[in-house]
Amino acid sequence: MNTIPKNILCYLLSFVLFSACKQEPTKTFKNSTNQSAFIDTSSLNDGPYVFINAYNLEIKKITQGKVSSETNDLDAYVTRFYPSISVYKDIDTIVALSDVHGQHDLALKILQNNQVIDLNHHWNLGKGHFVICGDIFDRGPKVTDFLWFIYHLEKEAEKAGGKVHFLLGNHEFMVLNNDRRYIHPKYKITEKLLDKTYGELFGKETVLGRWIRSKSTILKINDNLFMHGGISETFLEETFDIESINDEFRNAIGLDPKAIKGSSFYKRYLGKNSPIWYRGYFKNKLSPEQIDGILNQLDVQHIIVGHTSQKKVKQLYNHKIYAVDSSIKNGEYGEILIIENGVYTRGTMYGERVAF
Repeated sequence: MNTIPKNILCYLLSFVLFSACKQEPTKTFKNSTNQSAFIDTSSLNDGPYVFINAYNLEIKKITQGKVSSETNDLDAYVTRFYPSISVYKDIDTIVALSDVHGQHDLALKILQNNQVIDLNHHWNLGKGHFVICGDIFDRGPKVTDFLWFIYHLEKEAEKAGGKVHFLLGNHEFMVLNNDRRYIHPKYKITEKLLDKTYGELFGKETVLGRWIRSKSTILKINDNLFMHGGISETFLEETFDIESINDEFRNAIGLDPKAIKGSSFYKRYLGKNSPIWYRGYFKNKLSPEQIDGILNQLDVQHIIVGHTSQKKVKQLYNHKIYAVDSSIKNGEYGEILIIENGVYTRGTMYGERVAF
C-alpha cells in the first residue's frame, strides 16, 4: 500500500484546519453603506415579534442566537388599533425629534437628559406631547428595541394625560412595502432565523405591524404642523385635509411602488414632493413669500420636519421652519426641539436648553 509523502500530508492537514476556521459563527455582511459589518450570531438578541393567529398569539424571540417560541392568549396584547388623531389644541409642552434609525441607546440618553423619561425610562413629561417625526426604521441595530419602547411609552403617557405621536417617515413606508435596502445586517440574520422577510415581521397579522399601520403621517398641534419631509407647493395644488391625507397614506402601505409608479397617487403620496420625501426647505432656497404662502394655506405658524440631516436642531426662514433631524442615526450625538408655552428651544444631548 502506497504511503502519502510527509509534505503532502502536512498540506492536507493545513487545508483542513483552514477550512474549519472558516466555520466560525462571526459572519461578514454588507450594510447599506457598503462597509463590512461583523455580526456574531451567538450574541444576537432580537424581538419579540408577536404574530396574530386565529386563536392565539405566537411570540418569537432571539436570545444569544437561539430562537424561542411560545403561544399566548389573544388578549395578552392589544391587537386592534384605531387611526391616530391628527389635530390637537391647547398643549403647553411639546418635544420633538426624528430619524432615530435604530439608535435606541442614544435616543434614550437624549430623552432622559431632557427629562422626557426618567432614570428607569418611564414617561416623565406629564401632560406634554412627544412627537417622533418619522424614521425609527433602518440603518441601526436596535430598531425593534425602540419600537417596543415607544409602544409602551405611549400607554404610560396616556395614563398621565400626555401623548406620544409616532409619525410615519419614508423608511417606515419602505419597510412595510418590503424594501430591505437599508436594514442593518443584524436583521438579515433575523430573517433567516425566523424564516420571514423583514417586511413580514411587521405584516398586517403582527402586533407591531398593526400598531404602525394605525399611525398618522401629518400631525397638527396648536399652530405647529409636524411631518417627516415637509409640505411642498406641489402638494398644496390639491385640497389639504389632514385626516383624509393621513387615511390615504395608510392606504399606501402595502402597495407595490413599482406597480403604481407614474400614477398621480404615487407622485402625490410617495414621490419626491410628498410629505415623506420632500427636502425643498433645504435645497430649493424658497423665498420668504413662498414659505408664508405655504404656512397660510396650512393655517399654521410653524412647520417641524425631519428627513434632512443637520448637526443640531435648527431653525430656518426666521423661525418658521424647524429641522429636528439632528443626525441621531450616526450614533454619536443628537438633540430635541422643545416647545414650552410658545417658546422654542434646543435640548442638547446633555440636557442643556439653548435658545435659537
